Amino acid sequence: MTPDDLVSKLFDVVVRFHPMDELVFGLADCDDRLPDLSKEAQAEEVATLREVANAVALIDDADACESERQAIDLVRSSAAVKADAAAVPLVEFAVSDFQGSPVAWVLAMLPKAPLATRAHADAYLARLEALPAFLETAAARHRDGVAAGRLPVRRLVHAAIAQLDTFLSDHEVGGLRRTREGDALFVERLESALSDKVRPALGRYRETLASELLDAGRDDEHCGLSRLPDGEEMYAALARLYTSVERTPRGLHRTGLELAEQINEEYRELGGHLWHTTDLEAVLERLRSDPELRYQDGEEILTDARAALARAEEAAPRWFGTLPGTSCMIEPVPAVEAESAPPYYMPPALDGSRPGTCFFNTSRANERSRADTEAVAFHETVPGHHFQLTITQEQLPSLPRRVLVDTACVEGWALYAERLADEMGLYGDDLGRLGMLTADMWRAGRLVVDTGIHLMGWTRQQAVDWFRANVPLPRVTIEAEVNRYIVYPGQALAFMVGRLELIRLRREAAERLGGRFALRDFHDVMLGAGPLPLAAMGGVVERWVERRLASPA
Repeated sequence: MTPDDLVSKLFDVVVRFHPMDELVFGLADCDDRLPDLSKEAQAEEVATLREVANAVALIDDADACESERQAIDLVRSSAAVKADAAAVPLVEFAVSDFQGSPVAWVLAMLPKAPLATRAHADAYLARLEALPAFLETAAARHRDGVAAGRLPVRRLVHAAIAQLDTFLSDHEVGGLRRTREGDALFVERLESALSDKVRPALGRYRETLASELLDAGRDDEHCGLSRLPDGEEMYAALARLYTSVERTPRGLHRTGLELAEQINEEYRELGGHLWHTTDLEAVLERLRSDPELRYQDGEEILTDARAALARAEEAAPRWFGTLPGTSCMIEPVPAVEAESAPPYYMPPALDGSRPGTCFFNTSRANERSRADTEAVAFHETVPGHHFQLTITQEQLPSLPRRVLVDTACVEGWALYAERLADEMGLYGDDLGRLGMLTADMWRAGRLVVDTGIHLMGWTRQQAVDWFRANVPLPRVTIEAEVNRYIVYPGQALAFMVGRLELIRLRREAAERLGGRFALRDFHDVMLGAGPLPLAAMGGVVERWVERRLASPA
């Protein structure tokens, strides 16, 4: 197999077994399917990934060109790690209203843009019509989990039931109705699917959760993976998947605590500038509770976010040689997601039918802080997710390379972008910089709390208390965050691990190149390679440095 063949094989596995994950890119091969949650499909995915891992181990890369080296390193860094993570039976116990659970996949079915063509409409109908079988398989896997002692968390089962109730109580089935102007046949088929298949399937699945999982679920005292059979091994596999470098969970817990101390010193310094106090608790309490820092309505949030994006787009050419060809949209989170959704970014569809869009949660605006908006905007749009993922789509010639993105590199870049925005002079004032520190502490706290829950046996209340004591986020955000870590083990580690690795690569490249180092070029090298696993990105930067050193001064 050639390096490109191996990447294509890995891509085929991801598209086949995770169509909803790839639906965010608008892949035509994914938009009419739901995942197969069966044990048989899980075993087949693991076996296929191991075949790819074995094949790449036989490749000799001594004479490979740069693009081939990147392809080989991508597969070497990810195939075996993906196989280990795919063996974790998350579907058995990851029941919630959040990403990765069956109810959240129903939410993911909601089109983020109008159904522009008949092909889009037909694909959407196919997913709706596949929903009953999908939910029946999910229910069967939940029963397998109960039999094996792999139980969901009761609080999050409640949340899933509440979200299903939202769907079932809405006359449009929670927003699943999507019409096409003048397309009477589509409307007829849609109404039939919703009444005959979708609504009954959601009701049956809700009954399964309420009658079979709710009472059996774990309480808040036993919410982590370490409380389940083989839990530590499952967590280690997921942590490797989401960090893509060799960092132990216990080591990451210590790193998070050390970073928290460093960020606290920065809080004191900025608190002195802005509020004439270096008392840490006073600074944090003001960020938590000062009513003047709260928004009055959701439209203010969108206005501030759009202003931050405009400043970033204006400054970007001075810091990057390659720029996205399309701008980012900023919109409110859909109402049906507003109870639990954090801000998030949806990349542009590969077929051009949907622009890159950042969704801000504008609900309960009076609980959300003005300090936080700029850092979130830079993280999600420019120079963060929109910048990186749009350049990846526009610049990389291979479809698999555009879609096979590494979580730690994607989230690490976005977190790096929050600090880079300060270097770029994008924050409007010290309040925005305090928001940047809050974002930093938030992600350092993820190292502490995610490992605390899943490795050290923390209760949910311990996790909430640590966040409340150290991160000046609204309670509504903290509660949702902790629920997210419980149901999505290891993913929260990606952010800070990724940023630390990108900063390390930048620092070492600058030290080795001295006067030959140009930050603009460094950024273009990383973005030009796409969001590779961190170990593979290290190889990209190393080879770039070697080429620079070997070239005439």
